[in-house]
Amino acid sequence: MVSVEAIRREANDATTVGAFRTFWGQFRKNRLGMLGAVLVALTAAIAIFAPLIVTHDPARIMVGPRLAAPSLDLLLGTDQLGRDTFSRTIMGSRIPLFVAFASLGSSLVVGLVLGLIAGFGPRWLDNLLLLSFDTIRSFPSIIFALALIALLGPSLASVILVIAITSMPIYARVVRTQTEALRSSEYIAAERSMGAGTTRILAVHILPNVLGPLLILVSMDVPAVIAVEAGLSFLGMGVRPPTPDWGAILNDGYSYIDQTPWLAFAGGVPIVLATLGFTFLGEALRDIFDPKLRKDL
Repeated sequence: MVSVEAIRREANDATTVGAFRTFWGQFRKNRLGMLGAVLVALTAAIAIFAPLIVTHDPARIMVGPRLAAPSLDLLLGTDQLGRDTFSRTIMGSRIPLFVAFASLGSSLVVGLVLGLIAGFGPRWLDNLLLLSFDTIRSFPSIIFALALIALLGPSLASVILVIAITSMPIYARVVRTQTEALRSSEYIAAERSMGAGTTRILAVHILPNVLGPLLILVSMDVPAVIAVEAGLSFLGMGVRPPTPDWGAILNDGYSYIDQTPWLAFAGGVPIVLATLGFTFLGEALRDIFDPKLRKDL
């Protein structure tokens, strides 16, 4: 005899499979979304398997001509110090992705918690948190980043902290708005009448409804974070040498553009492809999951 729990489990599995098929059917029709997924997967694969792809030690200064042209052994030539540009570009893919996921992940968690507290807490606490969000957002992001890095010193941790602080108010405000709209709904009132506590209401009913739009927003912020990290490294306020980074490689290419174009190519093209990939993927996910922005693809 089939138990009720088994029937329920089969129904949930069927619902999950059906939802995935619906999602995939809409997603594969979006050509830019598919292109973005390919670019993101390629960037992630390069970052994960970078030690297996590089052909030389990216920090080793080789004996030979500086700013050498590409060859079979040196696929993108060498930089001004004689280091292999191809290997530095491949290893440099790890820094932007790490910064993006570390900074956005931390700002997502903090923004989610503060947004739930602001939207479900007392009015005085909501006003206090909103004031703090607006205060942080009132400073231009780049000026705030430059000031904080000048205070803390250029480092990977400083870049992550800057991006996390400037991104958090956006996520907190989104969660706060969604939570405030849901707390007055009828099914929340029904849960309260049945004795459900605040923790259960937030975890079971509020959180699943705010997490989806928040994750889509985060996915669309990844290209902006990659650009900010590259910009700070380009200005010499990001990752410190000799760690390979796309922004630092682009800065070297800008400095020696009159002698070789390969450094600028090696630093600029990956940034463009990665940002385009995450932009296309984020917009495709937004169009599918956001009912207000959904369109016939």
